[in-house]
Amino acid sequence: MTKFDELDRLDTLLTPFSSIGRYGMLITAGGGVAREQWNTMTASWGSFGVYWQRKTVTAVIRHSRYTFEFVEKEPLVTFSFFAPERKNVLAVCGKISGRDADKAKEAGITPVLLEPGAVGFAEAELNVVCKKIYSDDMPPDNFLDPGINKFYETNDYHRMYICEVLRWYQEKL
Repeated sequence: MTKFDELDRLDTLLTPFSSIGRYGMLITAGGGVAREQWNTMTASWGSFGVYWQRKTVTAVIRHSRYTFEFVEKEPLVTFSFFAPERKNVLAVCGKISGRDADKAKEAGITPVLLEPGAVGFAEAELNVVCKKIYSDDMPPDNFLDPGINKFYETNDYHRMYICEVLRWYQEKL
């Protein structure tokens, strides 16, 4: 890959609370870069951490999302982070469905195959390639804080994915 450098350390590149919670990320799954082979979605919920002595990214995806179908069938998931001035990319990808429109074209981004089965974006500052290692639905009976229910008024619950970080690619400067 010529546009990106593979990195040795991820922890020096981002701060999870602002990178995910404040700015957001794209979650992408698919086997190729043709429009029908992948889909992406905007997310501002998730975390970086360690499970089973592995570096991980945890993400949640509602069953109703088109990206859910791709994440369910593909072993790899990519998390892409953009510069704050590119927040329009996340806004566009969060408003339209890949079922109905070409998200890449609408957002002005270019899907790239970072490695077999891992789609990222040429315009991203950072693409994190992960392998799914755990998933589970988040049933409402498990919510310990009743305030969480306000996020599920339509009963469209999330599935949680814990994904092992395999590689990360930073835009070449």
